[in-house]
Amino acid sequence: APLLMDMDWVLGLYVFSALSLALLALQLTVRTPASGPNGPPSLPALPLIGSLLSLRSPHPPHVLFKELQGKYGQTYSLMMGSHCVIIVNHHIHAKEVLLKKGKIFAGRSRSVTTDVLSRDGKDIAFGDYSATWRFHRKIVHGALCMFGEGSASIEKIICAEATSLCSVLSEACAAGLALDLSPELTRAVTNVICSLCFSSSENLQTMLQFYSIVRFLAMAYLPKIISLSQIFPNADLRLLKQCVSVRDKLLQKQYDKHKAAYSDHVQRDLLDALLRAKCSAENNNTAEINAESVGLTDDHLLMTVGDIFGAGVETTTTVMKWAITYLIHYPQIQSRIQEELDSRVGMDRSPKLSDRGSLPYLEATIREVLRIRPVAPLFIPHVALSDTSIGDFTVKRGTRVIINLWSLHHDEKEWENPELFDPGRFLNSEGTGLVIPSSSYLPFGAGVRVCLGEALAKMELFLFLSWILQRFTLTVPPCLEGKFGVVLLPVLYNVNATPRSGWEKNAHV
Repeated sequence: APLLMDMDWVLGLYVFSALSLALLALQLTVRTPASGPNGPPSLPALPLIGSLLSLRSPHPPHVLFKELQGKYGQTYSLMMGSHCVIIVNHHIHAKEVLLKKGKIFAGRSRSVTTDVLSRDGKDIAFGDYSATWRFHRKIVHGALCMFGEGSASIEKIICAEATSLCSVLSEACAAGLALDLSPELTRAVTNVICSLCFSSSENLQTMLQFYSIVRFLAMAYLPKIISLSQIFPNADLRLLKQCVSVRDKLLQKQYDKHKAAYSDHVQRDLLDALLRAKCSAENNNTAEINAESVGLTDDHLLMTVGDIFGAGVETTTTVMKWAITYLIHYPQIQSRIQEELDSRVGMDRSPKLSDRGSLPYLEATIREVLRIRPVAPLFIPHVALSDTSIGDFTVKRGTRVIINLWSLHHDEKEWENPELFDPGRFLNSEGTGLVIPSSSYLPFGAGVRVCLGEALAKMELFLFLSWILQRFTLTVPPCLEGKFGVVLLPVLYNVNATPRSGWEKNAHV
């Protein structure tokens, strides 16, 4: 049987290869309108493989999509297999999709990959727009608000991990060692999420295994949305299923434990808050709530926690890595942040969230990192739920729309020297307050599908960076290798953390 399966796979691959060669012989100069005669300009497309041949490039997709503007305009379409996809590279059309017509474009497409990850779309990120989805999002938002008011402070959780992170840096410094910060940052952020969701970090190692899922998805994303690739045996998909199985066993164990100990009077963590919000909504007898809550299951809450891990760990960790990378390569910016911390916070105490308003340059630096290296340069595709339009272009129901955030954040007409790292662009002329200099700035999206974890991510970035920079000056050894700024993930390198004056003896505090 295994031999027959291998033969079937080889035969399928042979047929696919032969078909591809035949298609290559067709004329590629004919531009096939992917979205109708009044739709946006379209890349050439062929049967089965769509516009795949036009997307061959050494550059990552977000960079390629930006470059294609020169030939096809700021908004254009292409075919991914049999699916029409519109690429939006300008903020006017992006805001029309996200805000003005947010509900029309609130749909999500289904794929083998996302169905495995989300139990057939029962999460917030990949769930399709519906009454159940709206109710789900409502209770998640309510749970996040409730937890923030609970006895366990989110700020306290983050500060505990900032303390541990600074202790590791101090120990490395005392031993005269340069430190690879990547695993330490991952561990700190994962600990925050574990504590937030489960009241403890006892499952840290298991969740670090799950952390690899999002990175896997990022590497394999484009192949998975080409339907043709899903009819052949797929080792990556098997690996994904194994990783999800690890995640689901942990989530189910924690969920069962929380349900058994649930009480209206005790709220230990986000999972308790989600259970309370769900129970409260179900006990509300209004017709509106009952109609919206139809179909909401325990799986929805489990996948909510899965969302928080999948998105919260990878994104925040990557932004932290980029922030530290840029601060090391721009020591004058690092020094200015430290001067601001010294004058506004001092050395007698650690920074608090209440200090954010008095540390505008640090906040501007975080905004600039989110601009120049958006952690999700291509938003998850939206789907048009009815016939509509984007600008003067018609859009058919079912069309997928991808917002290219990279293009928005690197638009030369919106940002002066967009490749230059310059926190000052987010400060007013006096340098005392924050501004948003362009409507192209959308690091967390907008509208119906705006990121629910925006507030948490901003808290983590502020506290981790302020604590580290208050205590240490970061540099790299002279043997640093690799080219800076080529890919989204920074190259690997070790960091020297030198305690600043006043913190040599108590850098662990």
